[in-house]
Amino acid sequence: MTTDTSATGNILEIKNLTKQYPGFLLDSISLSIPKGSIMGLIGENGAGKSTTIKSALGLIRKDSGTITFWGQELSEARQLKEDIGVVFDSINFYETLTPAKTGNVLAASYKQWNSGQYKNYLERFKLPADEEIKTFSKGMKTKLCIAAALSHAPKLLILDEATSGLDPVMRDDILDVFLEFVQDEEHSILMSSHISTDLEKVADYIAFIHKGKLLFCKTKDELRYRYGIMRCRTEEFHNMDKSDILAYRKEDYQWNVLVADKERAKRKYKAAVIDNATIDDILLLYVKGEQIK
Repeated sequence: MTTDTSATGNILEIKNLTKQYPGFLLDSISLSIPKGSIMGLIGENGAGKSTTIKSALGLIRKDSGTITFWGQELSEARQLKEDIGVVFDSINFYETLTPAKTGNVLAASYKQWNSGQYKNYLERFKLPADEEIKTFSKGMKTKLCIAAALSHAPKLLILDEATSGLDPVMRDDILDVFLEFVQDEEHSILMSSHISTDLEKVADYIAFIHKGKLLFCKTKDELRYRYGIMRCRTEEFHNMDKSDILAYRKEDYQWNVLVADKERAKRKYKAAVIDNATIDDILLLYVKGEQIK
């Protein structure tokens, strides 16, 4: 059975996903990931990123909503599990095994397993094939998980903080691998990360979850090139059109205001200073700032 995205062009669709725990509600999350794209999932710790990912993979039971891969629910088609590669921030292999023996186990588990590709990734990531995994650093274990996920011919990678244990040089190398993965425009990646510079390098879309709610899902280019931080005095802030304010924060001598169209704001508020906004700037203003009620 082959997977098909022709109907919608989306590899993964999450609609109105809800999951409640004591003291936490993941509230009607809806996301669509087109083929050939990388979506970054950001938010503070406890925002609901991992709950969203684990619900999508069927690792926890959702309360309501629908989740489909290539138009099908995960429980309906065994082939879907072959076509999804998953990497969490912890290793799921027996650490008394070596990477070579782990490859033999995975070869028996996946019909699409490519031993040659797996060996190439071990060499590329400088992972010794015959040393026990328990001797590896956290970063080496992460690279092993990524090598394994890429070696059973997945069409979708789902990564939950997968680059967090890597040093900056290796993270950059791994991000290049991810860009290669989606280059044919048939594969996609959903990656949660608290390292915004990683997402600024590779993501096509950024979805921001805050306290269980999806605040926005935008293209990275819109966030980087249209959003801005307006810095103004108290009088200027109170005279602003409230519809222009996405989030704001009062500091000692100025107000910092997140605006969705910095060029329009420059024309409209000529006395204010308006700077470019990084993904971190946007995240911090939403999390630590306030919004107009």
